[in-house]
Amino acid sequence: MSRPFAPLRPPVSQPARVIRPRIEPGRRVVAVSDIHGNLPFLKGLLDAVRFSPADVLILVGDLLEKGRDSLATLRYVMELGRTHTVYPLCGNCDHIDQTFLSGPGMDEALWPVLSQFWRERSVLLQMGAELGLAPRRQSDLPALRAALLEHFPRETGFLLSLPTILEAGNFLFVHGGVPREDDLEGLDAYECMKNDDFRGQGRSFRKWVVVGHWPVTLYDPHIQRSAPLIDHDRHIASIDGGCVLKVDGQLNALIVPDVYGEALDWAWYDGLDQATALDPQAPSADPVNIRWSDSVVEVLEEEGDCVRVRHPSTGRTLWVPRDFVRLRPDGKTHTEDATDYLLPVAPGDRLSLVRRTQRGLLVKKDGVTGWYRGRVSRG
Repeated sequence: MSRPFAPLRPPVSQPARVIRPRIEPGRRVVAVSDIHGNLPFLKGLLDAVRFSPADVLILVGDLLEKGRDSLATLRYVMELGRTHTVYPLCGNCDHIDQTFLSGPGMDEALWPVLSQFWRERSVLLQMGAELGLAPRRQSDLPALRAALLEHFPRETGFLLSLPTILEAGNFLFVHGGVPREDDLEGLDAYECMKNDDFRGQGRSFRKWVVVGHWPVTLYDPHIQRSAPLIDHDRHIASIDGGCVLKVDGQLNALIVPDVYGEALDWAWYDGLDQATALDPQAPSADPVNIRWSDSVVEVLEEEGDCVRVRHPSTGRTLWVPRDFVRLRPDGKTHTEDATDYLLPVAPGDRLSLVRRTQRGLLVKKDGVTGWYRGRVSRG
């Protein structure tokens, strides 16, 4: 997923690139989206699912950008493809890289993204840094593009070749979403990648449509979650766990035992310390989930490592970790994704520790984030 920038849509519509590889019945498929250049998370997740050459790995877009290991992630995936079956797809962030490498037509729109938002986390600027090139103004971009194409033919060729959609058996894999499941080549490539709020559009499909792009927590105003949303009635699996983008983000793997069947499972990796709950806790009623799309708050009071804030849109007040709250360039105070939810917890439950505060533990259980007031044992 990407925040809205000045127009990044190509001036000319480009048809979706569709691939239809032959995947043998019974061969396990592992689908991962929105890695965003977080190589430790990718390696941790592949270890967690015991990924092997017998499996198929489908990377459902936004492989790169926003993460400090974007170039290392690109090279890792390229090398992995030499020994394993890997199908990377293009996400809207990867498409920005394609657009830059394809020519100067959108340099004016791309420059703020590279210089103000991604900066050293951009794979393009990381490649440039290896050559000693650090563009300081928009007029430096043509020289950077020419140098990258000349000195990194494998990396740039890989980026330029990324397809939009993979169709296999009963499944379609696409970064953002599709309006239909027939005549896929007739779809606009950009709209398949930058397709916000796909689950909210009310569509249903015969085949499973597996997407990333829109972090799953954005769909729920009450519960803060990172776990995949799997809708069996509509055949939509949304798997973006907010890796890199969210403090509590995780990298999800949708596991498909057979693309000609209907069975699904999932696994995750978040890199957080683990703990075991010692005390029971009942869930709280009517929780709120403050998301980045509506994150303006008013600070009411401060107490140690927490801040009590009011969320004007909902009128709710809640305590959040102090480091979640900051003044942004728009002159307003914002919070990271925040919640007042008390998780349902039983002794023995495994918890990921997001923050330890004097007002309790902010934790994740089964991909859902909330507060826990009980005791834990570490490890």
